[in-house]
Formats: sequence, C-alpha cells, structure tokens
Amino acid sequence: MKTQNNALPLPPADRYLPTSAKEVAALGWDYIDVIIFSGDAYVDHPSFGAAVIGRTLQAAGYRVAIVPQPNWRDDLRDFTKLGRPRLFFGVSAGAMDSMVNHYTAARRLRSDDAYTPGGRHGMRPDYPTIVYSDILRRLYPDVPIIAGGIEASLRRNSHYDYWQDRLRPSIIVDAPVDLISYGMGEQTMTEIARRLDTGENIASLTDIPQTVLLQPIDTMPAPDDSNIILNSFEDCLRDKRLQARNFMHIEQQSNRLDGGATLWQQHGDRTVRVNPMRPPMSTADLDAVYRLPFTRLPHPRYRGKTIPAYEMIRHSITMHRGCFGGCAFCTISAHQGKHIASRSRESIVDEARQITRMPDFKGYISDLGGPSANMYRLKGSDRDVCARCMRPSCLHPGVCPNLDTDPSALLRVYDDVKAVPGVKKAFVGSGVRYDIPLHTTGRPKIDSANARYIKELITNHVSGRLKVAPEHTEPHVLNLMRKPSFDLFKQFNRRFNDVNRAAGLNQQLIPYFISSHPGCTEADMARLAAETRALHFRLEQVQDFTPTPMTLATEIYYTGIHPYTGQKIFTARTPREKQNQRRYFNTPGNHPRRGNRGK
Repeated sequence: MKTQNNALPLPPADRYLPTSAKEVAALGWDYIDVIIFSGDAYVDHPSFGAAVIGRTLQAAGYRVAIVPQPNWRDDLRDFTKLGRPRLFFGVSAGAMDSMVNHYTAARRLRSDDAYTPGGRHGMRPDYPTIVYSDILRRLYPDVPIIAGGIEASLRRNSHYDYWQDRLRPSIIVDAPVDLISYGMGEQTMTEIARRLDTGENIASLTDIPQTVLLQPIDTMPAPDDSNIILNSFEDCLRDKRLQARNFMHIEQQSNRLDGGATLWQQHGDRTVRVNPMRPPMSTADLDAVYRLPFTRLPHPRYRGKTIPAYEMIRHSITMHRGCFGGCAFCTISAHQGKHIASRSRESIVDEARQITRMPDFKGYISDLGGPSANMYRLKGSDRDVCARCMRPSCLHPGVCPNLDTDPSALLRVYDDVKAVPGVKKAFVGSGVRYDIPLHTTGRPKIDSANARYIKELITNHVSGRLKVAPEHTEPHVLNLMRKPSFDLFKQFNRRFNDVNRAAGLNQQLIPYFISSHPGCTEADMARLAAETRALHFRLEQVQDFTPTPMTLATEIYYTGIHPYTGQKIFTARTPREKQNQRRYFNTPGNHPRRGNRGK
C-alpha cells in the first residue's frame, strides 16, 4: 500500500468523504445531499471543522462531499464539478478567520498557511465566506447556502475589521447565504438538514438555535426578556459608543447557560436576527462526535505533502470544549461558549487506544487538553446560580465562589490514559490556567487534589516545556485583560521549580505575553521586561495584540472606551507606538504567536 510522507498507510478511498466527481462515482452515488466548501485542506480528523460537520451529517444518514480550497480565480470548475446538492451547500472559511490567517498584526501578508499542503500561502481568498457563497449564489441561485466556521461565527453581528480599519456589518449582509450556523455546529447543521429533508423551505427555518438570518425589518419585535434590540449598524457607524454598548449585550448572551435572548440589529431596511446559543453539549452527545469514523489522516489527494496544522495535532486528544476564563483578547467563549462540555473518560481512553494503533505512533500523546487544558469537568456547584449569571468570566476579578475547582476527574483521566498499553507519556501541550489549582477553597479535599494536580502535571505531563500565559505583569493591564495578578504566576513558577528539583527534572516554564494590548503603555512594557528579566526569563513568546472580531479588547481598541464601564482606555494604535512596545523583546529566538488564545 502506498504511503504519504508521514509513513502512514492510506486507508481505502471510500473511507474518506469524497472530494471529486471520480470519488463520488466510485461510491456509486447518483446524488449528493450536502456539499461543503472549505478554505482548509481536508484532514479527516476531529480537530478540523469541515470533517466534523461532514462526518456528523454522514452519521445522520446524508451523503456528504467536501470541496477543499476551491480555486476561485479560474473558470470556477471547482464550484461546478460536483453539481447541485439535494439539500444545501455548506461554506466555511476554515479553522481560522481568513484575515488572521493571511496577515500579521502589522497588516503584512504572511508567507505561509498552516492549513494548506506544504504550508503554501494563497490557496484561499480574503473573506472566503463571502467569496465562496457569492460564487455559489451566482451559479446556483435556488440552492440554500449555510455558512459556518470561525469567520462567519465571530462576524455574526456588526464588527470592527482591523485589516480594513472600519466597522463592518454582520457578515450575513455581505455574504449571500440563507443562514449562518455559529459556534460549534454539529447539532445545528443536523437540524437544518433534517428539516430541509422533510420538505421545509429554507425561508421557514427562523427558529433554529445558534443560527443567524436576515429578515425584513417589520419582523423585529418590541424588546422584552426574550428579545434584545441592539443599536442599529447605521447608528453604530455614527457613534462608536453605541457599538460598545452592543458588545456588552452580545458577550453576555453568548455566555448564558440557557442560551439567553434573541438579538436583533437593524441593517438598513432589514434586521439581522441572532438566535440564542444552545446549551452545552451533553457528555453523551460529545462522545458521539468523537466516535465518528475519522481516518485521522489528510485525504490521499495530498500524498507527499505536509499540512503543518495536522502535524501539530495528529497525536493529540481534545477532552472538552468551552472556556470560562473570559480573557479580553480571546474568542473561544464567543464561539464555543463559557460553560464546559466534557467527554467521558471512556471516550478519551478509546481515542488514546486509536492513536496507539497509528503506525507512526512512538508512544507519546502530544496533548491531552482543550481550550484551557485543566477545565475538564469543571462547572458551577449550583447550576441555578450559573443559569442566572451574566459574568463573562468565572475567574475574573476572582474565582467565582460557585465554581467547583476539583480536578479529581481530570487526574483519573490522566491515570487511565497513562495505563493504555503503548502510551509512554501523555503530555499537556495546551496552555493551563494556573490560577485554578492555586486557588484556595478552604475545602481540604479539593485543595489537596489541586496540590496533587500541580505535582502530577509537572512530573508526568510536561514534554520539557510547559506553556502558561500570564500575558502581562502590570495590575491595571491585567485587569483589562481579565487575567489574574502576576503574583500568582510567581507563585506557580516557584511551585514549578520546587517540583522539578524534587523529581530531579530539568524543565522550562514558558510564559506568554502580549504587547500593545488596550491599556498598555510603553512604560508598562518596560516594567514587564524588567520584572521578567529579574525572574531570569528570556522571553520567547511575545505577541503583538491583534484585534479580532468579537473580543472585548477589540471593542476597546476600536471605540476607545470600555463597553462595561464607559471609561476611556489608551491603546497603542500607530505602527510606531506598537513597535515601541515590541522593541523590548526584539531579540533572537523571539517567535510571535499566531492568533489569540484563552489560557
């Protein structure tokens, strides 16, 4: 059997979702239910959104094909080669917002693309959600188009676009799609397919949770507990303070346990309707996603080529979704929600067994984690309190007293995965929130378990380097970031060093920092440099703040004020101001990070 450059045997072609007319014919299909157009290469792995949605729809009984990275610059044959789907087209820009993927914080074009074979740049346009759907609408005017993925999800309301330096309308105004499925889309896309399959018209699908649609202005109701009327796009263009007020409502509702209210925003003579988020997926439903028959490999069409994003996660396991950190610069909760949805231990262990059967597996699971690796199974002790809560963060300005921080379930997962035959080590490659295990609850059982967690993590799950993200040292900047005091990082650093000495290990703690974040001045960065130097850190991971849609920090950057307080906030905006902050770290070995995280 032929092999790819990674030496993994290629499964039979019919184990993949088809990507070409030849592959469709080989399956004996005379029709396709859903055709998904994706800005990423097709990697049949649960970390890649198009594969997850495709496999989910397949499990629901539908015939699904994927067209990865279609050529939008030629005669458009990629958009016509599979013909017309029976139900709908799906469109996704990919696993990243295309503008974050394409451009640096200095708005310079990147030279690579981690989600493309060979890391080649230029295989997707700017704003693929708009470009792909516009082409499909012209070619197939009567076929429903559903947009999903990060780009569509985080641009669902009016939003500031850093690369164009302007406020843009909801992406559904610019992209001729019928619906947007925002957030994690398995349940939403399955419901759309089922209802279309039973004969409902796409125009009638107005009530599906976690969707966005464009409606006539006369459908907008009066405001009440179930409907929040945002300031119109036109009013936000005239007054940035109105955009800031909108953001507060958008963030609060996206973090509600019960899904919250429907959001309405007028755009000209129409209104954008954002239906509430779904509750977090149950463990059984999330387990079902990870039981789907993924090959865990890139499609054979990429034979001989390396896809960098895949190389990073090929032997990794995602244990949960969501993040309650609420970091000001991060988009995770806006897309996945604040409340954690966790897999069962059995599901995680089963995936570990699958990984050990991969021919290239050498015994090391690269990451046993999630958006923040140590939030597995954590939730509020009283769910009624969580249902009423509007806080964007369970950790800022302090750890919520209702948050159960017991890591015992996570420790059991670590033990079970370590016991899988063939697993030598299961590392934690995702960032961890050190403020959770360092928090003293006053309950001996939980505090003792957190002490065990820190020791277990450092002793058995660090591959030489552990990533954490203090992000800054100065209290007022950390407060704007919704991050804990730097004193906690110092405490964790001491604990890290103590555990390493006791275990005879020589491991490094790698702290992440951000420059030019709203509220941060050049003097603040000078103090950060001095304080970290005093701790003997040679900073390798410093990222220039990049405003991305649907984050608190971006709203402050654009409007100049804090949406919750109305306070004016200084932000470095000019290239000179930003460079003056970064110059403290322009040393050999600096590797600015791509994208924003929520660790």
